[in-house]
Amino acid sequence: MVTVEADADEVERRLAAGELRCPACSGVLRGWGWARPRQLRGPDGSLQLCPRRSRCTSCGVTHVLLPVTALLRRADAAAVVVLALVEKATRGVGFRRIAAKLARPAKTVRGWLRRFAERAEAVRSVFTVWLRAVDADPVMPGPAGGGFADAVRAIGALAVAIGCRFELPKVSLAETAVAVSGGRLLSPGGPDRRVQHESTLTPG
Repeated sequence: MVTVEADADEVERRLAAGELRCPACSGVLRGWGWARPRQLRGPDGSLQLCPRRSRCTSCGVTHVLLPVTALLRRADAAAVVVLALVEKATRGVGFRRIAAKLARPAKTVRGWLRRFAERAEAVRSVFTVWLRAVDADPVMPGPAGGGFADAVRAIGALAVAIGCRFELPKVSLAETAVAVSGGRLLSPGGPDRRVQHESTLTPG
C-alpha cells in the first residue's frame, strides 16, 4: 500500500509518467485496476472512496494507492480521526464529548484514542525523525503534558515544517499523519520510519 494525493487525476498522471515507486523494490508502479469501493464518513457527510490499484513493473507486487484523506481500514476520513486526537491532546476532552461533537459512536472514538495512546511514543519518535529530515534547523516541539499530547504536537510541528520548506499555504495535520504513517496511524504496527509515501505534502 502506498499513500498518494487526493487528486485522482494527478495520481493517474503520475502513474502514466512512472513517478510512483514500489515500496518493496523501488520499481515503477503502473495502473492495475481498482480496489473495492466503499463509503468514507467525512466531516460533512459521506464520501465515495475507490482507491486505484497499481502493480510494480519490476517485482510484480500490487499495491493499493490510498489517498491522504483516508486511514487504512477506517470508515471515517482521516480529518475526522485526527480532529478527535487534537481535541484529546490540546483540550483534554473525554471520548464521550468528542463523540458527541463529531456525531460518531462513543465506542468508535474511544477506540481511536486508545489505539493512538498505545503507540504515542512510536508516533512521536517517527514524526520527530521526519521533522529533522525536512528542516535542517528545526524548532523541536517541547513537552505538551504527556505522551499522547507530545505525539500530536510532533505531527503538528512536521506539518508546519513541510509548509515552510515548500512554501505551501497550509499542510493539514491529517494529511501529514496519513502520508508519514502510510495510512497506518491507528493500524497494527503503527507508523514506521521506513514507510514509503507518495503524497503532495512534498511537491515534485
